Amino acid sequence: MPAVAPAVALVVALLAGCAAQQKAPGAGGGGTPGVTDTTVRVGGVLTKTSASGYSTKDAEIGARARFERANAAGGVHGRRIEFLGAEDDGQDAAKGDAAAKKLVQKDEVFALVPVHAPNFGGAAFLEQQGVPWFGWATGPQWCGTRTGFGYNGCLAPKKGAGSQTWWGRQMAELLGGATGKSVYVQTSDSSGSKYGGTTISQSFTAAGFELAGVNSGLPAAAPPPDWLPYVNKIMTSDGGGPPDVVVSVIAGTKFNVGLYAALKRAGYRGVLTDATSYDTAILADPAGAEALEGVIAAPMFEPFESTAPEIAQLKADVAKTAPGTRLTQHLAIGYWAADIFLDMLTKTGRDLTRERFLATGNGSYSYENAGFGRIRYPRDHSEPNGCGALVRLEKGAFTVAKSMKCFENVPLR
Repeated sequence: MPAVAPAVALVVALLAGCAAQQKAPGAGGGGTPGVTDTTVRVGGVLTKTSASGYSTKDAEIGARARFERANAAGGVHGRRIEFLGAEDDGQDAAKGDAAAKKLVQKDEVFALVPVHAPNFGGAAFLEQQGVPWFGWATGPQWCGTRTGFGYNGCLAPKKGAGSQTWWGRQMAELLGGATGKSVYVQTSDSSGSKYGGTTISQSFTAAGFELAGVNSGLPAAAPPPDWLPYVNKIMTSDGGGPPDVVVSVIAGTKFNVGLYAALKRAGYRGVLTDATSYDTAILADPAGAEALEGVIAAPMFEPFESTAPEIAQLKADVAKTAPGTRLTQHLAIGYWAADIFLDMLTKTGRDLTRERFLATGNGSYSYENAGFGRIRYPRDHSEPNGCGALVRLEKGAFTVAKSMKCFENVPLR
């Protein structure tokens, strides 16, 4: 019997070694979590559901479409992207933190892609763990990190850091100049909306518009039962008359439909613009489409109606992955976040660890693409990428008013 023991021990050791080779490095060993010789595992966090109805769930489709094209081409340095899909944070910071921890600690992902959640609560955990995350940097939790890579940079710069001017400058070009024209900015009382009111106001004044006023008193929880108090302020903001441009910094189509319909009833004939009304779903609602007729949306990516080859590729990828899918801003955000992740992965090389990956992303990383403009890290950890387009709803159809263009930022006052 004693002579058998060494043989048994050898068999056990061999079996253990085979099992270890089959497991992803980091899933019980000392390798990089989520990375094997043939795969890189990623997953995302989105606001798929919320009390207000706001949802970013389409970002999952966009990311999956981009990853599937990469896999069809052989992956990145021989590794396919194993996409686990996205967790739902319910627009709750605590749930977002729990989702991030699940993906890292239980699912052992290499990175989080895409992250598209206005109240994302997992930023501190990911930064502490050194886990990369990619998505739409809509809040201050993205800024000043070494692990968070917004596809359009940091949209909540600190005072003195670079702040975007593209929206105001694109609008000035569209209107034939800003001289003598006024702008009024309407936000909600949420911290993110208020902050957006500050940066966007400066974007328009930097382009030469006169600021007629900023109102941040609108409750973010739900559209008000009576829009008249807000409309009256707007209609008398420019020396007793209406401003030339009204900018809405409010998350949610229901808010904008209510505000714009009320303004039009009050006789407003100026320019209405926001960042969220570029959504084909509104065309199915006659009342919503009427309220948004003529509105100029400001997406931070090249519009789907563009003839750019990058947009043709996006459409082809989505049609192959999810035929019949409606193209939305959230889908585009997921797609471009995944695209930047893949580019950074490619530039990191075959020898992949999180440390090497972050060194690539934070070491004078630059990537230009007509789909989203440009990204430059580590610079864009503290300021936006300065790029965007304009889309107008005309007679029930979206048209490109201004194609993607990038402008230099100015210090935030």
